[in-house]
Amino acid sequence: MRLEVAIEKTLRAREREFRLDLEFASDADVTVLFGPSGAGKTQTLYAIAGLMRPERGRIALGGRTLFDAAQRIDLPARARDIGYVFQDYALFPHLSVLQNVAFATSRSSMFNPRAATAEVYELLARFALGKLAASHPHQLSGGQRQRVALARALAAKPRLLLLDEPFAALDAPLRARLREELLAARARSDVPMVVITHDPEDVAALGGQVIALESGRVVELRMHPDADDHGSRES
Repeated sequence: MRLEVAIEKTLRAREREFRLDLEFASDADVTVLFGPSGAGKTQTLYAIAGLMRPERGRIALGGRTLFDAAQRIDLPARARDIGYVFQDYALFPHLSVLQNVAFATSRSSMFNPRAATAEVYELLARFALGKLAASHPHQLSGGQRQRVALARALAAKPRLLLLDEPFAALDAPLRARLREELLAARARSDVPMVVITHDPEDVAALGGQVIALESGRVVELRMHPDADDHGSRES
């Protein structure tokens, strides 16, 4: 499913000004936005998700226009069919694992676990969360919280999944294991992903289309040498 992004946005905070001005397209199953802190990676995800409105440009997914400044098209986030896993996972602390995942499918099942669909329980089993269904986020490890966030994002059946530094808070052994789990989950769900990272090891492990950003611009665009192992898509 082809993702096309061509956007411009000036961001101001106090006396600092940051200019986001980039263009890229990807047909890959895994697209990695790579670059140092402050390169514009998260703002790019926000724009794709509909959480930030560019001043100019266009964003399309699978031929469907999500944003076009010239045509005054700006689909709200809820209408874009895009899942988002935030860096801090953004789980609801007062809800159980089951309720967090069910939230993406039905508000009624969120408050009444007995109404949760079979798909919710299937996702819990897929991510080895079945025995933790009644637990709350503060009772989970970093890796377990990430699995809950990923299961919740996939429960909504998105056309695209965005992940903001998904391994940043984890130690090296856990990072390696969860990279493998993430790729396995992507393959099972058949949902393309855009992952942002500043870690070259993530780039090496995830493969796919690599888009390097610096100071709000694309400075390099390449296919990872092992991209064929992870597959690529045609629009």
